[in-house]
Amino acid sequence: MSATVVVAYLALFTGLGAAFLFANLLVGKFLRPAEPNAEKLAVYECGEPTIGSSFVQFDLRFYVIALLFIIFDVEIAFFFPWATVFGKATHLMDSRLETIDRQTGQLTPAAANVYAELGVPHATPETVGATSAQIADSARALAWVSILDILVFFGVLMVGFAYVWRRGDLDWVRAVSRQRAAVRPPSRDVIEEEPALVG
Repeated sequence: MSATVVVAYLALFTGLGAAFLFANLLVGKFLRPAEPNAEKLAVYECGEPTIGSSFVQFDLRFYVIALLFIIFDVEIAFFFPWATVFGKATHLMDSRLETIDRQTGQLTPAAANVYAELGVPHATPETVGATSAQIADSARALAWVSILDILVFFGVLMVGFAYVWRRGDLDWVRAVSRQRAAVRPPSRDVIEEEPALVG
C-alpha cells in the first residue's frame, strides 16, 4: 500500500468523522427544545448543589493524584514491548518449534517469522546460531534480559512512587488531620469563664 493511499484513507476517515460529528450537533441544535431556566443554567458540579463561585482554585492534591494516575497508567503501557520480546523469545525456546531445517540447514519459515517480528528481518543461521540449541540459548538470554529490563524499569517506577508517598503527596486524611490539629480549640478554662445564659 503506497503512502498516498494511506494518507487518502486517513483523510477520508477524518473527514467522515468530522462530518458525522457536525451533522449530529446540527440536528441536535434544531430538534432539541430550547427552554432555559435557572436550574439548567446553573453550574454543574457532578450532581451536587454548587456552593460559592465556580472560579475557585482547587487544592493542588487533586492535580497530583490525577498526574500520578496518568503517569503510572502510561508507564504500564511501556511493559507491552518487553512482554512481546519475552513472548517471542520463549517461542524460540520452545522445543516443538523447528528452527533449523535439517535438509537445507537454513531457518524454517516459522523461526524466520519470529525473528522478523523481533526486528531481525534477514536472520540466517550464521547470525542467530547454527543449531537449534544455540538458537534456544540465545533466546533464553534474550528472555532473561527482557525480564531484568522490566524489573529495573518497575524498580525505578516504585522508587518514584515511594518518594511521592514519603513526601506526603498521597496523605489526604493525614494532611487534613494535621491541618485541623494546627488550629487548636479554645481551652476548657476559657469556656468555663463565659457567663451562662439565663432563661
